[in-house]
Amino acid sequence: MTLLTGMQIARDPALRPFVDRGAAGIEAATERLMATHATPEALTEKLRLALHDDPRNWVVIDALLEVAEERALPLPVQLTDRIAALRAEDTSLLAMADSCARCAIDPAQCALSAELLCQAPMVLTSAGDVMGIGRAGWNYMTGVEVDQLDLALSAVGLTATAAVVASGGTTMTLKLGAGMTRIARRMRLLSPRLVGLMDDTLRRGVDWAALPAARSTDDLSRLVRQAEVRPLAEVMQGVQRMGTALPPGQTLHLLRYVDDATDARRLANAAEALGPRTVGWMEVLGKARFLRATIRGSEVMWQLAASLAGLLLSLASVLAGMVQSVSLRLLRRLA
Repeated sequence: MTLLTGMQIARDPALRPFVDRGAAGIEAATERLMATHATPEALTEKLRLALHDDPRNWVVIDALLEVAEERALPLPVQLTDRIAALRAEDTSLLAMADSCARCAIDPAQCALSAELLCQAPMVLTSAGDVMGIGRAGWNYMTGVEVDQLDLALSAVGLTATAAVVASGGTTMTLKLGAGMTRIARRMRLLSPRLVGLMDDTLRRGVDWAALPAARSTDDLSRLVRQAEVRPLAEVMQGVQRMGTALPPGQTLHLLRYVDDATDARRLANAAEALGPRTVGWMEVLGKARFLRATIRGSEVMWQLAASLAGLLLSLASVLAGMVQSVSLRLLRRLA
């Protein structure tokens, strides 16, 4: 009975111990944390570490600099001078041309800055989806291993309806979410847990045996098992919300912190509440601390805590009475 009750509590949204904060609550909770953790020393250390990345992640560097500016936190002159010099080096015409060329050939070489535009116009449009499906078809006919994850995301993006019912979203929601997820995967920005979720979901959620017979987008849509792809569709919905609230580079950077649909939803809530401050505050606070600020204890949790406290007090009172009774008996015997 106890196990059954626990399962019912876990599955019932009305009985969950934690619920999502609203926008004002997220902003207030994260601001309290930033007041403690956003120090000149912390920012200086994080910036120094970010400058050693290859390629340098200017999305993170700029976000941390914005934190320092908005909170009037002083940074060492040597550090700011080095940042300026490295920025000039990375944004020179020759460096950008070289980066864009490498990015166009291998998305894993893309930096989250201007050269992202070399991939986004293709991958975020139907042209990229058509290329993904065509590439998979060519590999299949020539005996080369088919990238099933890329193919499935291309199919979802092209049909733009494959998991709308499961996600509760719209055609554009799914399209943008699938496109951003494809870019992040090709750039190797996704967490191992999310890649595992995608692999498991798409293995069970797509009728791969019927794929060779598909001849149209309608055929592709029918290959997707709606209920099976729901977890991935919910992740894509969160990605779409982040993409609406933030620039593409910031959204792609935050995807490394997404392990499941819950992470995607909470990050989307934060992005909608904090806007461009999201990345900088995430980098300062870290994922665990940042995401905890997006939730609060539910009324059910407080009621349960009060009930447990009352129960413990009652037990303590009973035990105190028993101890007193035993003590009096011992005293009588000794007397």
